[in-house]
Amino acid sequence: MIHFGGDYNPEQWPESVWASDIELMLEAGVNLVTVGVFSWSRLEPRPGEFDFGWLDQVLDLLHAAGIGVCLATPTASPPPWFTRQNPHSMPINRDGVRLTHGSRDTYCVNAPAYQAACLSIVGELAARYSPQLWHVHNEYGTTCYCDFCAAAFRRWLSARYGDEATLNDVWSTDFWSQRVTSWEEVLPPRATQYLGNPAHLLDYRRFVSDAMLEHYRSQRALLSGAPVTTNFALGGWVPVDHARWSREVDIVAIDDYPATLSDRAFAADLARGWARDGRWMLMEHAPSASARAVAEPYLARGASGICYFQWRASRGGAEQWHPAMVPHEGPDSPVFREIAALGAALRDRSPVTVTATIALLYDEETMWALQAPHLPARELDYDATVRRWHRALDGPIDVLPPTAPLAGYDLVVVPSLYLMPADVHRALRDYVRDGGTLVLTAGSGQVDEHCRVTPGALDDLIGARPLDVTADVLENRYGAGTVFYTTAADPAPTLAAAAVQARGATAQPLGGPAQAVGGTV
Repeated sequence: MIHFGGDYNPEQWPESVWASDIELMLEAGVNLVTVGVFSWSRLEPRPGEFDFGWLDQVLDLLHAAGIGVCLATPTASPPPWFTRQNPHSMPINRDGVRLTHGSRDTYCVNAPAYQAACLSIVGELAARYSPQLWHVHNEYGTTCYCDFCAAAFRRWLSARYGDEATLNDVWSTDFWSQRVTSWEEVLPPRATQYLGNPAHLLDYRRFVSDAMLEHYRSQRALLSGAPVTTNFALGGWVPVDHARWSREVDIVAIDDYPATLSDRAFAADLARGWARDGRWMLMEHAPSASARAVAEPYLARGASGICYFQWRASRGGAEQWHPAMVPHEGPDSPVFREIAALGAALRDRSPVTVTATIALLYDEETMWALQAPHLPARELDYDATVRRWHRALDGPIDVLPPTAPLAGYDLVVVPSLYLMPADVHRALRDYVRDGGTLVLTAGSGQVDEHCRVTPGALDDLIGARPLDVTADVLENRYGAGTVFYTTAADPAPTLAAAAVQARGATAQPLGGPAQAVGGTV
């Protein structure tokens, strides 16, 4: 079965609308709705005082209609009373400005009062309900630089590195007199005079991801009786290592608001690559009058659910003009008719199983590292680079983290993997030594996981020192396999040669200003 539905926010509407909503959901073929994402102020209007009556009514209506429920924990938006009672739980940005209530996602995930309030409301929900799916929080991504975060960051660093001497080594702190002698001297990378330490910046992104993961785990520990997930927001601003988080959810769920067909295909391949068993779902995207065409790239790449934000368009609020399955014009509209047609088409469909022989490596930590302001080439957009190579590849593609097993793939493509730890180096060598075909692009393997330059680290794989390569494409035999190293902006010639080699045939001329084979330049 394909899950089909979206975010349902009945608290925004009078009870008289709820029955109509259910009828329209049945007409549209909806079989799963997410409820409660931003309802904390309705569920707990005052501290310790809970009101579940309205939610009971809604869930009873959905159950009677045979519509499944994905019940969310509402912790992404604390209510006003929490802000008033706990002002120090509000996040502080890099410039030292404490944010105030009035939007969403305004909290410090490391603030004890916020953590306690979250566990309280989640515990109440867990004791009362047994949905088809639990949806923890919403689009984790709030970064804070407060003193709570500073203390938690120091604990994280101590657990990761053990002592200050190791930290000084991996952070290269002898540059600009940044050497520390005590953990208490370490702060979050707040606004400073000039360029920050790139290793410091990168470790803070990792820490924020892990801190939010602990927040997710603390809620998950209270939930039972149904699979548990959270929705992954995509983008360079998101401080979440989704490849790691994917091991913590029962089903990978992504929110995707793409601009093009190729962007949808990339997001789908990425989600499937994160999923341990290939099962993933599209938790949110924007409804439109071309919903069937928009949904197809996700379905063809294994989506087990097509869901939207949101069911009914909000009359007020900051997202009142966001598209909805039932738009402001109501069900007699092109959007709803198309949604209903898609729902009918999905009734008899099941998720497809995708088998790929090509892997494309994608690393969010590399994306973070390449956002550091000290780099000489500020125009490099890692995400756009990987997407360009994805568009150029033909056939099913698994978009994988660098730590994923590579055995069994005919071709592995590694675009601009700037950040490359030793274990990834070894994995790439092993893959090629065992007969695989590898494509490496310029910019790969320049630094280790601590942003320390590693000159010559890939010379043996490439067959030359990258700075000496004058050809657009260099072909090098390594073990039983072949490595293609390219400096070309256009992926097509490299992939054409690599595809021939991966099939066991003789490579054709690679083109470019100078042919280079076997490491000769």
